[in-house]
Amino acid sequence: MPFEISYEIDSDLSAQLIEAIRTEQTIEFPLQLAPTWIQQEVVGQVVRIEDLAGARKSVTISYDDRVVGQELPQLLNLLWGNISLFPKVLITAVKLPDSFLASLKGPRFGVAGMRERLGIKDRPFLMTALKPMGCSTDDLASMAWTLVEGGIDIIKDDHNLANQPWSLWQDRVEIISTAVAKANHEFNRSAIYAPSLNRPTEELFQSARFARESGAGALLLLPGICGFDTMRAIADDDSVALPILSHPALMGSFVMNPTHGISHELTFATLVRLSGADFTIFPNHGGRFSFTQQACAAIVRNCSSSISGISSISPALAGGMTIARVPEIIRDFGLDITLLIGGALHDGDLLTNTKRLVESVKTSSAS
Repeated sequence: MPFEISYEIDSDLSAQLIEAIRTEQTIEFPLQLAPTWIQQEVVGQVVRIEDLAGARKSVTISYDDRVVGQELPQLLNLLWGNISLFPKVLITAVKLPDSFLASLKGPRFGVAGMRERLGIKDRPFLMTALKPMGCSTDDLASMAWTLVEGGIDIIKDDHNLANQPWSLWQDRVEIISTAVAKANHEFNRSAIYAPSLNRPTEELFQSARFARESGAGALLLLPGICGFDTMRAIADDDSVALPILSHPALMGSFVMNPTHGISHELTFATLVRLSGADFTIFPNHGGRFSFTQQACAAIVRNCSSSISGISSISPALAGGMTIARVPEIIRDFGLDITLLIGGALHDGDLLTNTKRLVESVKTSSAS
């Protein structure tokens, strides 16, 4: 089975652009100068062209599986290499051969594994972020203690917490991991802490192992910054073996232009799953970002769609969510989601608000 990639392009550019896509994404060489077998077997082959609304066309091109060679970096290159420089090209769908999928481990835990790990049944996961930047490590640890007491499952660093002087990375990982472990014991919880692995490249794997040794229960990765394949390698590393939370920093540039980029569901679900994350964080509709309800629904569907050998992951809906929206979000997206509510918990008493969130989730999940 070959790779199949579907593109949306402008109708008036279609003939020239289709030829450019199928050659640029493979041989990047004048087609007529390539040997016949390369033209037929290596260069992408058009399998379907359909008219769409708004003077756009859908074009599906098939690529021999040897073009990728069973490696994720080359899949990314095939998807969005040179054509990322062409205007008004949007990737809408991808079919992946089993031969390629067999080369990937995917998420180490996935939804089922995380439910078992956290002892959660029949309700969404609850996640929040330690913030704002500028707080001391002790203040953040105190905040984490309160969140464990209130019943939050996953307490992550804000993605902007790196190695700033207010809270140095190693100190923060050690102190907050200890605080969460003690709070779990005190309140009979199973919460986990996920430090942000927003670290220099040469320190990433060492930092991931340090986090595990310090008692962190997960890691927050920023694949738009460190790279999808780096996230995959950390997820696959048995000396780390922690759940991975994928943060959307820098990835918005793939989806914000409606006629150019990679679809929301491929960016925030399919690619993140292939790269080993157990949770994918993205902005829900109605918050402070501009994702639509339809785009969010497509991401949620793709987090659990059938991909051979690749576990389902939990979509973490974020971006200005409030406790009042909990019933609506659960009704629209189901129980395998993660509710990521951050700043709203701090509008008043943190412990009171956290307990109110937990109760709302229990009630909404049971209805």
